Amino acid sequence: MKVTLAKTAGFCFGVSKAMDVVEDLLSQGKKVCTLGPIIHNPQVVSRLEKRGVVVANTLEEVPADAVLVIRSHGVPKAILEKAKQMDLKVCDATCPFVAKIHTIVEEESQKGAIVLIAGDEDHPEVQGIRGYCVGESFVFNDKEKLQSILESIVDVQEKEIVMVSQTTFQMKVWIDCEKFVKKYYTNVRIFDTICNATAKRQEEAVSLSQSHDIMVIVGGRQSSNTGKLRDVCLPHCPTYLVETAEELDSSWFSNVKTAGLTAGASTPSDIIKEVLLTMSDNVNTTALEQDAPVKDSEEMSFEELLEDSLSKMNSDERVHGTVMAVNPSEVQVEVIGRKQTGYIPVDELSAEPNVNPSDIVKVGDELELLIMRTNDQEGTIMLSKKRVDSLKGWDTVAAAAESGEILEGTITQVIKGGVLAVTNGVRVFIPASQASATRMEDLSPLVGTTQRFRILEVNMHRHRAVGSIKSLYKEERKEKAEALWNSIEVGQKFTGVVKSMTSYGVFVDLGGADGMIHISELSWSRVKHPSDVLSIGQEVEVYVRELDKEKKKISLGYRKEEDNPWEIFKTDYKVGDVITVKIASMTTFGAFARIMDGIDGLIHISQISNHRVEKPQDELKVGQEVQAKITAIDLENKRISLSIRALLPKEEPVVEEAPAEEAKAEESPVEETSVVEEVPAVEEAPAEETPVVEETPAEEAPAEEKAEEVEAPVEEAAEEPKDE
Repeated sequence: MKVTLAKTAGFCFGVSKAMDVVEDLLSQGKKVCTLGPIIHNPQVVSRLEKRGVVVANTLEEVPADAVLVIRSHGVPKAILEKAKQMDLKVCDATCPFVAKIHTIVEEESQKGAIVLIAGDEDHPEVQGIRGYCVGESFVFNDKEKLQSILESIVDVQEKEIVMVSQTTFQMKVWIDCEKFVKKYYTNVRIFDTICNATAKRQEEAVSLSQSHDIMVIVGGRQSSNTGKLRDVCLPHCPTYLVETAEELDSSWFSNVKTAGLTAGASTPSDIIKEVLLTMSDNVNTTALEQDAPVKDSEEMSFEELLEDSLSKMNSDERVHGTVMAVNPSEVQVEVIGRKQTGYIPVDELSAEPNVNPSDIVKVGDELELLIMRTNDQEGTIMLSKKRVDSLKGWDTVAAAAESGEILEGTITQVIKGGVLAVTNGVRVFIPASQASATRMEDLSPLVGTTQRFRILEVNMHRHRAVGSIKSLYKEERKEKAEALWNSIEVGQKFTGVVKSMTSYGVFVDLGGADGMIHISELSWSRVKHPSDVLSIGQEVEVYVRELDKEKKKISLGYRKEEDNPWEIFKTDYKVGDVITVKIASMTTFGAFARIMDGIDGLIHISQISNHRVEKPQDELKVGQEVQAKITAIDLENKRISLSIRALLPKEEPVVEEAPAEEAKAEESPVEETSVVEEVPAVEEAPAEETPVVEETPAEEAPAEEKAEEVEAPVEEAAEEPKDE
């Protein structure tokens, strides 16, 4: 009897990737949990359970310390969102072909389209697809069900409808449904989403069943695609489905000359091999039909033929490939001179983590790649660009270590003791003490930045390289410092970066030397601390105020002259203006009122009211807004006098109405005059702010007017008893 093994038997691309994810996590020592069996193969699931993999049916069953792996079937979007809300660690291994269907139905249903899905309503893949549908969705498994659904939709011809299929749906049934829809419903848009591997697997199974006496299908009974392989073969010859070699029955092969063998997408190669070996033992099979065997079949044992059929290409073999497609998770490659389809996982594309594949390669690029793993049954090869780049990069790094050449790379992560930088595909360790000009407690701000560094040490045998950013920084800073001191001048403007702060000022890195902005130069208004104005790392525009080249000291200015409130005041205000001011503070001799930010004027106690005021607090409150008149401006000494009294109506003298003896007791012209004239002598109240002196200079006033001005306070004092 001749046994023919289908070329497409075994793991499909999506299942292989999901298994790789689980294997990688286990190899890292992590606890793994899958939402449902990772694949529909009880033997594989049992093996993984023995290695500690937990199968959970709900998110609530997932252990808190486990990584949850989403199997290749995918899950509804709501499940992923809930897992995120529960802070579960999730690794999504959804097959890229299934994920593509999710995108289609989500986008189309958001536009208002009704979604029709060809598949098994209870299958997890179909449930996942429906979970991405925003509006109405229906599932059908044959043409009759599809027709029934379409006829039940009101005004069906006027509505947007899209049709997709489960990736493992039976091709023949899909074609029948597609023809029916195209004939009667022109408004239905059809997306052919059956996986190519599934289609090829079914086509090959049909071909084998038509040319062989019997067919044996290997795979889990819960597997949808395995069941469909059996269904497509049954019309042509006796077909048997087995999960393991133990289920084979020798009576099936009586009087059989040819037998075909294929396997579902979730069947591992070792089970396929075991079934083949058992068939050989039972029926004394000594030949296996294969394409171009290395030896003549008569010279090879069955085991050798089998190993030849399942052999993997040698790892560490370099090949060339052309980029056919670029996806977020992988790059698909046509390997030159090979029949297999190649793919580069995103973590094998570049040494930089979280890289976007489209930033690295584009369709049509020819790449030199390293073979990592092959799957002849699926016809795929896992390739690595990262490792080829690394091998080439080591030559560059080693040469730079000898020559002292400066390299440039990206800081990719913080590790114990320092950071890792990637240059030419090589990871270079940079100790924390060499990662910056000054010691940084937190190195995380460096991640993602491009840095220049020198290679200090290379160990080719251990593939270890050590670099330094600090040494380069010191040399560059020394050169910049020399250039700066040779050219710097007072008044010169610079763009610098705030390096540090003290209570009295800010130090700015000018690119080669540091300069200081005194706190008084930060703002025209009063500043309590430099951090109120600037922050460390901030880029600032400064100018040189003073220089001491011998002591290497640079005094910087930051505040701009055009922002000087006195310049604004000089332009916008003049003596005699009536303005609204806010009381800012009080003294024994008056109140200071805020005219604008940075400028206060003094309302002398004698100018608060037209009657005697014992203390400013009796008439005014801090924060109160009042109308005042500008009575004097001294720009040189930056002093402004204000008067509320000047805006108040004058009161008529009432001396004659007061009793003689009471008036005599209250009148004290000498003392009152003394008060008015002695106020300027107080240290806190400058003489020029006394209204009498400023408003009527002696040399400009006639003698009689001067006399009236001296007598005026006496008359007002006489009026005060009436007010009291």
